[in-house]
Amino acid sequence: MLIVDDAALQSSADQAWTQAMREMNPTSNAAQNQRVRTVGSRIVSAANLDARLSWDYAVFQNDSPNAFVLPNGKIGVTTGLLNLVRNDDQLSAVIGHEVGHVVARHAAERYSQTALTATGLQVARGAAGDYGQAVGALGGIGAQLGVLLPFSRNHELEADRLGVDYMAAAGYRPREAVALWTLMAQQRQGSTPEFASTHPSDQTRIAQLEQYISSRGW
Repeated sequence: MLIVDDAALQSSADQAWTQAMREMNPTSNAAQNQRVRTVGSRIVSAANLDARLSWDYAVFQNDSPNAFVLPNGKIGVTTGLLNLVRNDDQLSAVIGHEVGHVVARHAAERYSQTALTATGLQVARGAAGDYGQAVGALGGIGAQLGVLLPFSRNHELEADRLGVDYMAAAGYRPREAVALWTLMAQQRQGSTPEFASTHPSDQTRIAQLEQYISSRGW
């Protein structure tokens, strides 16, 4: 269910990218930027998305291994992630995953889900009278744990599957996606219980990736 205007979402994404480039310490390391751009371009081409958006890439100085995508086709990767991955196949797994979020319009779905949930809670608080504050507090927790976060976990797993499709189409090794998430699990400090996280547990992600990759004969 989508209730957000694409033009508004694109405008917000443009502003977010401008802010990221201003505040998140992008590196001028030519080799790192070219590596991300080369892998990203292969993934985007394999997904037949060259003409859909004005794709751009940046590497940010940050020791935490991470990446993000905006719905306008802007992808950010940290130096920590580049230091973690052992080959371009694993880097393609990350970028393929991020491209999958854009293809599946997860940002628009997430925004719409959040907006609809907030509206529902306002109605519930009004109907509860003197108990409105308590309903709002409990409802917020219930909506977050019961609707919004699981919805986001489903997005993550869908983006994983799309990502390995694009990896294979671009000539990368899909099984390196499993190796990537194994590395991520090994370096992670502590963990958040899966029921209270926007991302699947590493074990869930790895198991589902292995099952999907095997089902595709890769």
